Amino acid sequence: MEITEASAIVTGGASGIGAAAARRLAAGGARVVVADLNAEKGEALARKIGGVYVNVDVTDTEQIEAAVDKAVELGPLRVLVNSAGIGSAQRTIGKDGEFDSAHSLDLYKKVVGINLIGTFDTLRLAATAMSRNEPTGSGDRGAVVNMASVAAFDGQIGQAAYSSSKGGVVGMTLPVARDLSAVGVRVNTIAPGLIETPIYGEGPESEQFKAKLGESVLFPKRLGTPDELASMVLELVTNSYMNAEVVRVDGGIRMPPK
Repeated sequence: MEITEASAIVTGGASGIGAAAARRLAAGGARVVVADLNAEKGEALARKIGGVYVNVDVTDTEQIEAAVDKAVELGPLRVLVNSAGIGSAQRTIGKDGEFDSAHSLDLYKKVVGINLIGTFDTLRLAATAMSRNEPTGSGDRGAVVNMASVAAFDGQIGQAAYSSSKGGVVGMTLPVARDLSAVGVRVNTIAPGLIETPIYGEGPESEQFKAKLGESVLFPKRLGTPDELASMVLELVTNSYMNAEVVRVDGGIRMPPK
């Protein structure tokens, strides 16, 4: 699918995997809407890639609609990358046998609300705008790439909320792709493994920690880079025969229980 002069939305686009995807799409000729809560980083990136920053909380439908409207102003909306998300770590029950020590239900709802419901809300609104497009030469009207995680398959101790949310993203991929096939919109999902992002911090201790994590990767024995994820994003967007697929980009890692 050709993306030159089309518009694209990247949620969570101000940093990490989202920022790398935004840069790749812009380099491919797309006009990118960087949709994020971090205005400072989002505006800086948008300026650098010739895009537009829009403040978006993916739990707010009106803000998502505003981002879709802005994208349509820039050109036909043909690309959505759902990269916004949060992590969490909390065991299902506490050690003292008390109800109050069990996993916070509010935290569970928050993680699912952002990672799963936010992904679907953005997808349904962006796909609605895509359905109005004229098809490209390959017959596409648009392409969606969702970010899940290997935690959808190999969830570790304490990842009940996170794995549930990412498992939901994996689970929606096929049925939504089937729904949207009627209008020529493709849907794929990437399940990243251990990716080097600012979450691990900086400095010698951080580098040591990342090197230790990398030892558990099958090959190459290191953390992945955001640009390696972004490369797959671009492939799933532009390759018109990629549809309804979940692709692990993880160096072959299979996560242990803890």
